[in-house]
This record gives sequence, C-alpha cells and structure tokens, in this order.
Amino acid sequence: MPRRTDPAGDFDYETHGDGYATRRQPDPRIEAQVHAALGDARTVLNVGAGAGSYEPSDRYVVAVEPSAAMRAQRPADRVPALDAVAEALPFDSNSFDAAMAMVTIHHWADWRRGLAEMRRIARGPVVLLTFDGHQLQRFWLEHYLPELFAVEARRFPPIDDLVSALGGGEVRVVSVPIDCVDGFGEAYYARPEEFLEADVRSTQSGFGFIDPGVVDHAMASLADDLASGRWDERYGDLRGELTYAGSLRLVIGT
Repeated sequence: MPRRTDPAGDFDYETHGDGYATRRQPDPRIEAQVHAALGDARTVLNVGAGAGSYEPSDRYVVAVEPSAAMRAQRPADRVPALDAVAEALPFDSNSFDAAMAMVTIHHWADWRRGLAEMRRIARGPVVLLTFDGHQLQRFWLEHYLPELFAVEARRFPPIDDLVSALGGGEVRVVSVPIDCVDGFGEAYYARPEEFLEADVRSTQSGFGFIDPGVVDHAMASLADDLASGRWDERYGDLRGELTYAGSLRLVIGT
C-alpha cells in the first residue's frame, strides 16, 4: 500500500505529530474509566489509535491509525497499527466485541460515517473519549486565547449528536486529576505555567489552527499575569482543586 502523503483528517500529524507519545501519556485514572466502559469485551478495535493511549493490555486489540508519524510512535508493548481511516474500516461487520476512539473524532473528515463504521463492526459498546465543545470556553485559558476556543468549539461534534449517531447511549463527565499526565489543555488547569512551554502547546492540535503571532501575544500576557500574581488572583483557587470537571466526556454507545 503506498504511503499516504496528505493528512487523513483536519490536522497534519505527519508534520506536527512529534512528541505525542511523550506528552500525551494515558492517565491511569481516566484509563480506568475507559476500560470499565468497554465492559466484558475481549476483542477491541481502537480507531484513530495514535500512539496507543488508553488501549487495554488485557484484551485482544486491533488498532487503526492513518498517520505514519503517529504509528511510528507506538510503544513496543502496543500492537502495530494498521493504516486505515475511520470512515472505511477494513473489517467485517460484527467482528469485534467493542470499538473505541480516544480524543480523535474531531479530526475525522466525516465523523458520522466513521461512527457508522464503528457501530457496524462492534457487537457491543462503542466508547468515545472526547470534549464537549459547548463547555470548552469555561476553561480559564479562553481569557487569554479566545481564538483557540472558537476553533475548538467548531471542531468537536455536539455530544447529543454523537449519542444520536450511535443509536443511543450514555454520557459521563470525566473529571481531570490535578496531576493528569495526558497533556490536553484542561490537564493543566492548575498548572498554567506549562502553557508557556512550546512543546506542551505542540501536542495540542488546536494551537496549530491559530496564527503563531496571536499565540505568542497570548502567552506573553499569561506570563505577565503569572509574574504579577494576577492569574492567581483570578484563578488561583484551582491550584487547590484535586480534580476539574470541565469538558472531557466519555460517550458510550450501547
């Protein structure tokens, strides 16, 4: 099969995918909730699998991932990922007990077709870890970079639409622990200094849609507020909150 040169989704991981295996580690507390949602499934398909975050190690897993750069970052203890996209899964109907897609659906070219494919191949639950676009702007970073949240709100499909596309199901709010090791934006709700590091921002795809000059200006403003104490005056209570109930959601289509 010839190597794909164009991005399969809305973000070019071939060019900007470095560092995800390091900064986007599966958080064990979130992972436990994902694995519980898979129920007693013994065979699992991971769609948009990336570097393998949240794949269970005690079940038979098949992974698909269209980005060669992301496939190359999969750890040695993960199965190699097949080159395929969510919208055209190369498997027979009802061939897996369950299917999962972890913080990936917002990248897909046609998420409705992708979910239909996941529903087709899964005899049991379809488990999505995603963000509620309507809740993203509650995060304090919106004060500094509203452009980012305007983009992200458009990228994430509405939660109710996901449930409907799956034929019904359950939605759970996933609280983020204060020391979360999966470096998505809300993981740093109590560690604002982390956003000043370019490698932290580089593993959050939303920043790739914003003009670098706008990002630099926002980060300079954040740095000033951290140095002066203004950030702590506004948001410092978060430093003492052990968890943050933000926009992270677990959608379980049953």
